[in-house]
Amino acid sequence: MTSGDLITYYDDATGERFGLTAGELGGWTAATAALLTEGCRLGPGRTAAVLLPPHWQTAAVLLGAWSAGLELSIRGWATAGLDPAGAPLDVTFVERRRVGNWLDDVPTGGHQFVLGLAPHGEATADVPGGYLDYISALRPYLGAHPPRHEIAEHLPAVTDGTTYREYAEVAAATAARNGIRAGDRVLIDTAAHEQPLIWLLGPLTVGASIILCAHLDPARLDDRIDKERVTKLLT
Repeated sequence: MTSGDLITYYDDATGERFGLTAGELGGWTAATAALLTEGCRLGPGRTAAVLLPPHWQTAAVLLGAWSAGLELSIRGWATAGLDPAGAPLDVTFVERRRVGNWLDDVPTGGHQFVLGLAPHGEATADVPGGYLDYISALRPYLGAHPPRHEIAEHLPAVTDGTTYREYAEVAAATAARNGIRAGDRVLIDTAAHEQPLIWLLGPLTVGASIILCAHLDPARLDDRIDKERVTKLLT
């Protein structure tokens, strides 16, 4: 166990474990923001759709897009998403399995990135037409500095009009409702909690660290609680 990890991701179906310190997550966040602001020429007032499951790469996408000042449309990954016949968004981030497969509600965007969510941040092997692989597109921006501009608290953080200030307040309230406090190490079953307010923003807002568990194996839970020094369960 790496006690300095801010986010630790497990997938019990594959045996993957991947951890990110606060500095490493900050690097991925800054690179994503640079991809959007420098590579895509997007900033405050532009819109993005994020159709991704709870994952450490999803955290980088969300935090990077917000750092760039974008308004995000976030829907349940496994439930009904956005209307594909609606107005195109400026950028979309989509999990590879959603494209041309079992869901037909993937929105279009001026810039379209696909994430295979391969172990250890490897590139997507099979990139569908009309998309760019997020990992490959991100590489030129690794090491970028965070955006210099400050996001005005009154600007919308999400496309329903909720402002950055209001969204931060909701995140703090979500953490309080779930009993999460500063210094907690929160183990989260991704199958039960797919909304970023619960698995990402709530814990980060109050200074807790996150252990995300995909395909959580109940037989491994007690050992993981011990090894990761878990203080709070969201299962």
